[in-house]
Amino acid sequence: MNPEVRMQTSAARALAVVLCLLLMLCAPRGFAAGTAERAMLPDFTRLVATQGAAVVNISATQVAAQPQKQPFRLPELDESDPMFEFFRKFIPRMPEYPGAEPDDKSLGSGFIISADGFILTNAHVVEAAESIVVRLADKREFDATVIGADARSDVALIRIEAKDLPHVVLGDPEALAVGEWVLAIGSPFGFEQSVTAGIVSAKGRSLPDENFVPFIQTDVAINPGNSGGPLFNLRGEVIGINSQIYSRTGGFMGLSFAIPIDVAMDVQQQLREKGRVERGRIGVSIQEITRDLADSFGLPRPAGALVSSVEAGGPAALGGVVQGDVIVRFNQRNVENSADLPRIVAAARPGSKVEVEIYRDGAPRSLSLTLGEWRDPEEEVEPVAVGLATGATNRLGLELVAPTAQQRRERGLAHGLLVQRAEKSAARAQIVPGDLVLAIVVEGRQARLDRIEDFERVVAALKPGQQVTLLVGRGESASYVSLRADK
Repeated sequence: MNPEVRMQTSAARALAVVLCLLLMLCAPRGFAAGTAERAMLPDFTRLVATQGAAVVNISATQVAAQPQKQPFRLPELDESDPMFEFFRKFIPRMPEYPGAEPDDKSLGSGFIISADGFILTNAHVVEAAESIVVRLADKREFDATVIGADARSDVALIRIEAKDLPHVVLGDPEALAVGEWVLAIGSPFGFEQSVTAGIVSAKGRSLPDENFVPFIQTDVAINPGNSGGPLFNLRGEVIGINSQIYSRTGGFMGLSFAIPIDVAMDVQQQLREKGRVERGRIGVSIQEITRDLADSFGLPRPAGALVSSVEAGGPAALGGVVQGDVIVRFNQRNVENSADLPRIVAAARPGSKVEVEIYRDGAPRSLSLTLGEWRDPEEEVEPVAVGLATGATNRLGLELVAPTAQQRRERGLAHGLLVQRAEKSAARAQIVPGDLVLAIVVEGRQARLDRIEDFERVVAALKPGQQVTLLVGRGESASYVSLRADK
C-alpha cells in the first residue's frame, strides 16, 4: 500500500475514535443512566414459568332463587341503521331460557397450596355457590368442594380430588418492603393466566368494615376475575391474595389490595380444624391518637390506641383497663396506630392471657387480660336521644347543664354534663348541642365531670391557647376531642 494512502487511512481511523469519544462525552447524562435502569428492570419470565402452573381459574354457579328482571336484549334495528353495529358489538345477546331462571355465575382465581388439591381463593368468589369448577393451567377441570369460608377476612379454602399437583411457595409479608416489585397471575374477565406487575404502594392498610386485615396496597392491575389469585414477590413466593380494588368506574384505577398470606394461612388452618375462625376481643371502643391528644395525655409521641369507652364486665374492664387509657403494646406487639389494635386482638385466641402496656395519667403501666371471643353483631343499636335544658356559658364556648335526676334515670346517665350550645372552640371541634361531656383532660390528668362548678373551675384556670381534651358522648358512643381555650 502506498505510504501516503496508509497514513490517510490511519488518520481517518484516529478521527473516528475521537468523534466516538466526543459523542459519548456530549451525550445527555440521562442516556447512560437510562440504559443502566433498563438493564436493572426485573425479568418475570422465569417466575411465571415456574409458578404459573399453580394458579387456577374458578367458576362458581348458583341457580337463581328469585325471579329476575329480563336481561337487556338487542333492539329490533335494521342492519343499515348506524346504531345496529354498536349494539351488535357492545350489548351481549342473551339466550332464551323458557320455563327456567338464568344461573348466577362468578369468575375468579385461586392458587394451589398443597399437592393434594387444597386451594386458596376469596370467600366472595365461592359465596353461596351451587357448584364450583376449577380449571388448571394445563386445561384439566375438576369439581371443587368448599372446606370453609370466612367473610370477615374474605378467605376461602376449597379442594379438588387430585394428586401430585403443582403448588406455590409461601413467603413472608413482614419482609415485604414498600416500593418492591410484585406480580399477579389470574383470570381478569375470564382471560386465564394473565400476568400483571407493579410495586408495593403501602402496607398495613385498613379498609372500611375490614379492620381485621392489614391489606397490602399495590398498583398491580387487578380487575374482576383476578379476585382470589396470588400476589408474588420477585423470589416467586406468594405474599398475598388479591382481594379488592378501589374504583369509581368498576375497573382498575391504580389501587389494589391484597390479603397478606400469613393472615390467609391462619384463617385456612382454623377452617380446616374447626370449620370457622375464632377471634379475640377485649370490649373497648378506641380512637386514633393525634398530636394534640398525645400532648393532652402526656405521651412521648402520638402512637397507640386511645380507649374512649370500656364495656362493663368485658375482658378489658376485668383486666383493669379504664376510659382514657392509651394502649401502646398488646401481646408483645407494638400498637402504632389505633387500626393496629383490632387486628392484633383478633389474631389472638379467645381464652388466652395476654400482657398489655398502657399509658395512664402520663405514666406507663402493665396489665394482664384474658381474651373473650369476637362475634358478629346481630343487630344495630339505635342511638339514644339526649334531652336539653338551660345553663351557663364558659370560656371554651360551651353552654352546659347538669341533667336532672329524671333525665339521668330515663337515659341511664351515670355522670356527665349536657351541651346546650357550642360556639368558638367547641364548634370548631364539632361538638354539637345534645352531646354529653363526660370528662376533661388537662396536662395528662383526667377528671370525671358531674357538676357545672367543677368544669368551670378547671376551664377558668386555663391559659389562653392552652390545650384541653374533652370526653364527649354522642348517642351510645364516646370519643376524645381536643380544643384550645380562646384568647
